[in-house]
Amino acid sequence: MKRMQFAAIWLLAALVWLPVGAQESPPPADEVVAPVQAVSVEPVARDDEIAKRIQEILQATGWFENARVSVDDGVVFIDGVTASAERRAWAREMAQKTQDVVAVVNRVTVEKEVEWSFEPAFDQITAMVRSIVQALPLIVLALIVLPLAWIFASLIARLARHLMRNSTPSPFLRDILARAISLPVFFMGLYIVLEAAGLTRLAVSLVGGAGVLGIVIGFAFRDIAENFLASLLLSIRRPFRAGDYVNVAEYTGYVQSMNTRSTLLLSPEGNHVQVPNSTVFKNVITNFSTAPTRREVLTVGIGYDAQVADAQDIIIGVLSNHAAVIADPNPLVLVDELGSSTVNLKIYYWFDGENFSQVKVKSAILRLIKKALVEANISMPDDAREIIFPDGVPVKMIEASAVSDAPPPAAPPVESNASATESEGDLRNERAEVEEHAGAAAPEDQGTDLLADKNA
Repeated sequence: MKRMQFAAIWLLAALVWLPVGAQESPPPADEVVAPVQAVSVEPVARDDEIAKRIQEILQATGWFENARVSVDDGVVFIDGVTASAERRAWAREMAQKTQDVVAVVNRVTVEKEVEWSFEPAFDQITAMVRSIVQALPLIVLALIVLPLAWIFASLIARLARHLMRNSTPSPFLRDILARAISLPVFFMGLYIVLEAAGLTRLAVSLVGGAGVLGIVIGFAFRDIAENFLASLLLSIRRPFRAGDYVNVAEYTGYVQSMNTRSTLLLSPEGNHVQVPNSTVFKNVITNFSTAPTRREVLTVGIGYDAQVADAQDIIIGVLSNHAAVIADPNPLVLVDELGSSTVNLKIYYWFDGENFSQVKVKSAILRLIKKALVEANISMPDDAREIIFPDGVPVKMIEASAVSDAPPPAAPPVESNASATESEGDLRNERAEVEEHAGAAAPEDQGTDLLADKNA
């Protein structure tokens, strides 16, 4: 029984020792390693013997040029040249472990050898070619999977646009929703490629870094992001369309286009005004083209000696006979206030603002009202003024013969009874004229027009 226990102990020791011994292997021929044990010379070594022994060892390695060793009272001085710092340290450690050495002064200098050889470059090229050959299956997989994922995502986006054509009128919103639906399909293909390449962790790191970078870029380009979101909301709300006559943020003009940054207006003066979408979204928008009819208000003063009802009837007659004025709602002529020398009448009428010009119609109606009131002998006096003569009113007597010889007063000029004079034109809306004259100075490409409808 004891013999069996003793044999088992020896067997266990052998199993433990064998792997350790199996791992030990002799170092390469040129590997720089420290001496395994102290170098012995004699029981009591003299300085010249120590120097001789160390000198012989240094020469035997072939690592040192002009190696010189001197010893003084056990202190070793080593001089020479070597090609690496490892060999220099090896010389110091070897001398330190020599018998009866007190200290080592290592004065060996390191001068690296310059080798003019293309072998390292060839080795790098060979390694790179090997890595490319090993990666060829992954490259082929990426060239197959990624284009298929892109094509499949495009088909899904096109199908989504077609399905949302009736439910989502804004082409810009349809495009964004379609891309949001199709992007996961492409990301799935990208994930397959990265998973096959073993780069899943790298992909997660890149996504996290992209998120942080997106936050930084968002703060840096806050205005651009704000205008983009405003353009998205404006595409959903659609407060105006291309060609509408609007007033927003103290700017008035015809809407030309809208991109992801700004809305382009054409002012009545023919100027192109770019209003940031964030400004458009935050301010009050007055769309004069939402309804085709618009109301205009005019003020006319008549004398206190005139019959107000007669003047009202005359003005209503002028408005009813004008082609640009709409009969429903009915025109109104109301007394607004009693002025210092006139009774002020407010005139309300509706006209077709889509086809007729506001300023032209106003001019024609004022002209015709003035003509009708003058022909009906209804006075329109000026505002009362007080005139002071400090020295009295000068009076000059005129002889009767001079009065009889004076020419009769000229007849008042006859006003035109036409709905529009030559200077007023045809009363048509001036939008076409403004766009024609401003077309030569149109700005360069402003990007995709979000107001232009697209085929799904």
